[in-house]
Amino acid sequence: MVPASGAIGGPVAVKVNPWDETRRYTVTRELFEFPVAIVVGLSEAERLAEAEQSEQTYLWYATLASLLLLAILSLLGRLSWRLQRTQSRIMEERVDHARRVEYLAFHDNLTGLPNRAYFTRLLTQGMQHSRRYGKRQALLFLDLDRFKAINDSLGHDAGDDLLKEMGKRLSGAVRESDVVARLGGDEFVVLIPEVIDESQVTVVADKILAAVSLPFTLVGQEFRITVSIGIAMFPQDGEDEQTLMKHADVAMYHAKEQGKNNAQFYSTQLSTDSLERLALESSMRKALENREFRLYYQSKQDMLTGRVTGMEALLRWQHPDLGLIAPMQFIPLAEENGLIVPIGRWVFNTACRQNVEWQMQGFPPLSMAVNLSARQFLDEHLLGDIKTTLEETGMAPELLELEITESMMMLDMPRTVRILKDLKRMGVRIAIDDFGTGYSSLSKLKDFPLDTIKIDGSFIQDLVNSAEDRSLTEAIIELGKSLGLTVVAEGVESIEQADYLRVHSCDQFQGFYINMPMPATEFEMSMRDQFRRFEDSNPSE
Repeated sequence: MVPASGAIGGPVAVKVNPWDETRRYTVTRELFEFPVAIVVGLSEAERLAEAEQSEQTYLWYATLASLLLLAILSLLGRLSWRLQRTQSRIMEERVDHARRVEYLAFHDNLTGLPNRAYFTRLLTQGMQHSRRYGKRQALLFLDLDRFKAINDSLGHDAGDDLLKEMGKRLSGAVRESDVVARLGGDEFVVLIPEVIDESQVTVVADKILAAVSLPFTLVGQEFRITVSIGIAMFPQDGEDEQTLMKHADVAMYHAKEQGKNNAQFYSTQLSTDSLERLALESSMRKALENREFRLYYQSKQDMLTGRVTGMEALLRWQHPDLGLIAPMQFIPLAEENGLIVPIGRWVFNTACRQNVEWQMQGFPPLSMAVNLSARQFLDEHLLGDIKTTLEETGMAPELLELEITESMMMLDMPRTVRILKDLKRMGVRIAIDDFGTGYSSLSKLKDFPLDTIKIDGSFIQDLVNSAEDRSLTEAIIELGKSLGLTVVAEGVESIEQADYLRVHSCDQFQGFYINMPMPATEFEMSMRDQFRRFEDSNPSE
C-alpha cells in the first residue's frame, strides 16, 4: 500500500479492492472503533491515463507553440528580408529619381541636348579653362529661318519633329569635343573649345549649313530649312558669359539681314547696328499711326510693243529723322515682331485705292502687283482682308496680282495650294517672285494655280556676259511658256538685256531701263508721258 495524504484527513493508500480487484486510491478511517473503507478516487490506471493524457496535451501544446514560434520567426525573417529589399529598392528609386531630376534640370526634354542652364555652366567653365591656359574658344548662335511659318502651318508636332532632327544634325556636324545645346524655341548654340583661328570656326559653320540644307521630311513631305549663324570669339568679343552670348546673338541677326542661310562673325560695328535696329523697331510701331509709310510704283511693259501692262507697289518708310528707309532694312524686323500684317493691310488698301483713282482719271485698266511676306501669306485673316479691300475700294479682282516668293511657296505645299486656289476663286492673279533662287521642284510647279513667273533680277544683271545666267534665263522662259504662264523679267537695266529677252520671247519686263520706283505723283506724270509716247508711235492702236 502506498500512503498518501487524504483529502478528508485519513491516510490514502492504493489497495486492491476485493469487490472489483482493482487498485484504487482509498481512504481508511475508524468510525466508533469500526474500520470503514471509503473509495474516494479513480483507479490507479485511470489516474495514470489522465496523467499521460495531460502529458500528451502538454507535449502537443509545446510542439504547437514551438511550430508557431518557428513560423513567427520565419515570418519575421521574411518580413525583414522584404523590408530590406523594399528599402534597397526605394533607395535605388530615389537615386534614379535624383539622377532623372538632375538630367531634366540640365537637358532639353525634346532634343536631349544640354539646356540653357547646363550650357551656361559649361560655357563659364570653358572660359575659365581658356583664361587659365591662354586658349581661345568660339560661340556659335544659331536660329532657324522661318521656323514660325512652319510651326504655324504644319502644327507644333511637326515643329517638334523638326527641332529633334535639327539637334541630331547639329550634333553630327561638329566634333566630339564641341558642345551643342538648345536654348529654347528654335535657338541652338555650339561651343567650340581651344580654337586656333577663325578659319577653324568657319569650317564648322560651313558643315552645319551643309547639314541643315538637306531636305527635312515632315508630315510625309520634304521641306528645306535654312539657318542663320552668329559667331563670337572668346576673349576678344566678350570676357564673360552674358557678353559673349549677346554678341553672338547680334552677329546672328546680322546674318539674317544678309539674306539668311549664312554665318557672320561679330564686330564692334554690329553692336552699333544692333542699337540702331532696336531704335528702328521701336519707332516702327508708331510709323503706321503717324503715316510714315509710302508706296512707290514701278511700271511693267510688254516686251514686244512697249505698252504699259501694269505696275508694282513697293513699300518705303519715310522716317522723320533717318529719311527714306529701304524695305530690306525694316521688312525683316516687321516680320519678326508681327507688324508686317497691319502694314500689309495698309499696302493692300492704299495700292488698290490708288489704282482705282488712276482709272477714274483716265488710265487704262492696269494690274497692280503687291508683294506678300511669309507671315502675311500664312495669316488666317489674309483672304478676308483682301476681300474687304476689294469691296471697299471697288477695284476689279483681276487687276490685283499678289506676288509670293519661290521659297515661301515650298514651305507647306498643300496649304500653299489651298490658299492660292481660294485667292484664284476670288479672281485675284498670282505671281511667283524671284523665281530661280529657291528650291522649288519643277515637277510640282504645275500643281500651283499660278498666272505669272518673275525671273529674279540676279540672273538678268549679268545676262549679256554670263553663259550660265543666259541658260538659266532661257530655261525659265521655256518653263513658263510650257505651263501657259506670263513670264516677267525683273531688274532690266540696259537695252542689251531688253533685246536679249525680247529675242527669247520673254513676255514683259520691269527695271531701271523703263523707270525707277517713284512716288504716286511722279509715277502718274511718268505714266502719262509713256502713254503719250506709245500713242504717238502706235497711232493705229
